[in-house]
Amino acid sequence: MRFATYEYRNRRQVAVVEEDGTLHPLPGVASLTGLLAEGGGLPELLDAGSATTDVPAGPHVSDVQLLAPLQPPTVRDFVTFEEHVEGIRRSVDGSVGVPEQWYAAPTFYFTNPYAVYGPGDDIPMPPGSGVLDFELEVAAVIGKEGRDLTPEQAREHIVGYTVFNDWSARDLQSAEMRVGLGPCKGKDTATTLGPYLVTADELDEYRDEEGFLRLALTAEVNGEVVGKDLLSNMSWTFEEMVAYASRGTWVRPGDVLGSGTCGNGGCLAELWGVRGRQDPPPLKPGDTVTLTVEGIGTVSNTVVPGADPRPVPAGRRRSRERP
Repeated sequence: MRFATYEYRNRRQVAVVEEDGTLHPLPGVASLTGLLAEGGGLPELLDAGSATTDVPAGPHVSDVQLLAPLQPPTVRDFVTFEEHVEGIRRSVDGSVGVPEQWYAAPTFYFTNPYAVYGPGDDIPMPPGSGVLDFELEVAAVIGKEGRDLTPEQAREHIVGYTVFNDWSARDLQSAEMRVGLGPCKGKDTATTLGPYLVTADELDEYRDEEGFLRLALTAEVNGEVVGKDLLSNMSWTFEEMVAYASRGTWVRPGDVLGSGTCGNGGCLAELWGVRGRQDPPPLKPGDTVTLTVEGIGTVSNTVVPGADPRPVPAGRRRSRERP
């Protein structure tokens, strides 16, 4: 099944999406996050969707404003594509290859759950940035809580998948990562999710013998294709990522885990590293980024001007007096 969250006639609703785009609203459900929080995982979500068979059909997706399918309590973003790592390292510091430590575990960072945008929303320029980039990813959504899971156990905790765009202010990111902690404001302004939550069973036909999902990925800027890859080029499966994320802690319903950016043009910075120049150029207001994932759908967002940064003073050099 495909689930959408949308606004229609000033009402927010959750619905099952038919093949022709007709929406079948779930009675009394205004939040997919809330529905997932009731627990149970995929069987319960499918049961809730099946209950719409006796409900009159709602509007068509073309007549509503599609919102992000859910508002996740946490967002972990992984880095699972070797080709992306190679290109980004060249772009950032001129390094070649993939660090051996990268292969030891599926690295991730936590990004901002309060900066989630829908599949057609305008995206503001991050305050103080002039080098905006997109990142084409797929996200798994947790439907049942668990901790210290094995990859085999983790599969039943994944309820579905959605398209994920990790918008990145490359100039801010490059400056702040010199501190050695990781990205903060460079990744803090926007993350696109959508257009739907596609339940895990819908994508089983794309699964290969190793458990990877062989989905075609395409990135376009202003109608021009700049990137193409396969999701199965990930170095870890989603189940392995969930197992690692649950090590020593909890994954809970509604949590989102991004695959990390695909290779072969999954973001502009990778292309800059490969080509040795900013070609294509950084995104600017008026540019439209369209990302398509086979079996899931398309998100398309236009960049608009953002807020001016409010000044914050530089850190003071202190005397280090002691009492």
